[in-house]
Amino acid sequence: MTTVISVRFRSGTKNYYFDPRDLVIAPGQDVIVETAQGVEIAQCAEGNHAVRDETVVKPLRQVVRIATDNDHRTAEYNRKREDEAFDICQKKIAQHGLDMKLVRVECSFDGSKILFFFTADGRVDFRDLVKDLAGVFRSRIELRQIGVRDEAKMLGGLGICGRPFCCNAYMDDFVPVSIKMAKTQNLSLNPTKISGTCGRLMCCLKYEQDAYEDAIRRMPKNESFVVTPDGPGNVSDVNLLKETVNVRLDGQSDSPKCYHNCEVCVLRNGKGSRDGIAVPDKWPERYVERDGEGQDELAIAPLFSDMTEAEEQAARSARRRRNRGGKGRSSEGRDTQAAEKREEKPAAEKRTDAPRKEGEKAEGAKRRRSRGGRGRGGEGQAPRAETKAAEKRFDSPAKADSPAGSSQGGEARQGNPRRRHRGPRRRGGQGGSGQAEA
Repeated sequence: MTTVISVRFRSGTKNYYFDPRDLVIAPGQDVIVETAQGVEIAQCAEGNHAVRDETVVKPLRQVVRIATDNDHRTAEYNRKREDEAFDICQKKIAQHGLDMKLVRVECSFDGSKILFFFTADGRVDFRDLVKDLAGVFRSRIELRQIGVRDEAKMLGGLGICGRPFCCNAYMDDFVPVSIKMAKTQNLSLNPTKISGTCGRLMCCLKYEQDAYEDAIRRMPKNESFVVTPDGPGNVSDVNLLKETVNVRLDGQSDSPKCYHNCEVCVLRNGKGSRDGIAVPDKWPERYVERDGEGQDELAIAPLFSDMTEAEEQAARSARRRRNRGGKGRSSEGRDTQAAEKREEKPAAEKRTDAPRKEGEKAEGAKRRRSRGGRGRGGEGQAPRAETKAAEKRFDSPAKADSPAGSSQGGEARQGNPRRRHRGPRRRGGQGGSGQAEA
């Protein structure tokens, strides 16, 4: 076993082992390490820990020291120098008319070398560009051409799934991805749907490839001859994610039926003839999925064995409502609860309410009598003959007083005869106990 620390360089996702010597380094601390390109600053991703000897690449380089304040100031100065170098290199590329795209600039920790990363469709002759940059920065200049996937890893961004790029977040190395993986997973072969921002096939196609390959080995192929709980038939479609198959049963013209993989017995895998294939007498049993809800229903089923299916469903719904804290009570339950509250009302309170209600009724009757018996059958309603006589007098040009006890306030105004005639009829008989004065 070898004691090492894992460090990660700036904007990198791959961890490298270094010998901490006699230093105790905690995760998150910046350290100065010795690399093949010289001294560099890096961040500790994992502190002192032991790993197997075969996992260590020889020779194992050492940690020079833990980064100090002066080292942090030097790193900050190099960041500013990189921004300046990026702008200058952009201008130089435009002056030379080179078909290349500058992606990133990195400056070594000691400032002796500046590295320029760029992308291009083909080979680029940048010898004159290197001479101009060396004359400006007075340092060693290196231009390195990278691919579009490396560009996406350096720049970062969000993918079509809404999450940061996998290559920029945690992937150590790029994995080979082929169009065969998209075919195996039954994905659309539209390039815009299976390609990432970099324009290449998405790296996540590799994640589920092993699971799909395992499912393909266990699932029957299309046109396979199988036996189901309903009889023999041929497979018309396979769903690898759900592990289900659609089977066209023999002698049935209905649409294919869906079965779980464990419900079918494969007699011939793939296309072929049925000659010589014997159908077994015992057919497979049906697959019953037992999740949390199903187990709950099986547990309460014996309690309602004498009920009908509708009553059992209602009982299960009531139990779910009780489990949710009584939410969603039906109107019948609310009425029952209201009746129980009324029954629990004290008898003394009922006796106290009785005189009060009788007084309210008497007062209401008194108000109706004071309004002149409004409505049919009320007290003080004038006879129908007197009402007609009063209506005739209303047709005359002269003004007439309304009968005593009328709700019109004892006075009628001259106006439209039809309107005056319709008014008393609508109000159910305006009348009083006395005779109208001419």
